[in-house]
Amino acid sequence: MLASTQELLETARRNIYAIGAFNVYNLEGVKAVINAAEKSCSPAMLQIHPSALRYGRSMLVAMCLEAAEAATVPVSVHLDHSTDRQDIQEALQAGIRSIMADGSPFEYDKNLEFTRQMTQLSHQYGAIVEAEIGRISGTEDGLTIAEKEAKMTDPLQAVEFVQATGVDALAVTIGNVHGEYKSPPRLDFARLAKIRSLLEIPLVLHGASGLPKEMISRSIQLGVCKFNVNTEVRQAYLQALKGEVCGKSPSDLLDIAGEAIAAMESVITEKLELFGSVGKAHLHETPYALVLASLSRLEPVRSPKQR
Repeated sequence: MLASTQELLETARRNIYAIGAFNVYNLEGVKAVINAAEKSCSPAMLQIHPSALRYGRSMLVAMCLEAAEAATVPVSVHLDHSTDRQDIQEALQAGIRSIMADGSPFEYDKNLEFTRQMTQLSHQYGAIVEAEIGRISGTEDGLTIAEKEAKMTDPLQAVEFVQATGVDALAVTIGNVHGEYKSPPRLDFARLAKIRSLLEIPLVLHGASGLPKEMISRSIQLGVCKFNVNTEVRQAYLQALKGEVCGKSPSDLLDIAGEAIAAMESVITEKLELFGSVGKAHLHETPYALVLASLSRLEPVRSPKQR
């Protein structure tokens, strides 16, 4: 069923597990996430990066929303890492009710103002907003941030930022990176604990690909209730395609697609187990969850000037 991201995160945090949010680019990716979630009786999130949104436009959004609606487990659809008002507006108009307004590439004051404006816009549509302060190093979909530019989230600044913008969830930077970890990951759990003690809203950790089990578990214990996963799923997809296309006996196109889905599904299933959400789908099947899900389908509330 199409679920509310707000409810997914609140319930996960309350029951000490995390929601897996997986970037998807096509039908194969969507099927892999839904298949893994249904077989695992787990909630999940379908994430669309702005690069994928520009490629697939409203058709990709419609596919994700329809797949989530038809799923037998709670699934929400989320716009990931958007730095552009037009992309956010397009996603909202297409029906997405979960947005990451990512002003982290900007200086702090500009990040705050951008996030505040995008939060006001998104809330008019009944959408929740995830934001980020601090800068995560690494590479994701062609966006590279040098290690030396990466800044960890300041706990006191995080409080100021959340109060000023009204965001619903915060992605924190505590040593996590996008893409592959070039050296053993080191996360600043003391910093995470401080942020958790000061903020009530859900916390998110990007760059979960490659993090060991003990770091995932510790992050969840300290309040992280959403992990973003992209790199490992994409690698599984590309390796499966390469193996089939470059094999001695090239398979039928649908057989190739099936192998790619199975490869991604295997990785996603492992992550759902790691995040502790396997078997937890029933926790999201409450009257409260149904109310939030129905509210997210309503038309946006506009001011008189917009009518």
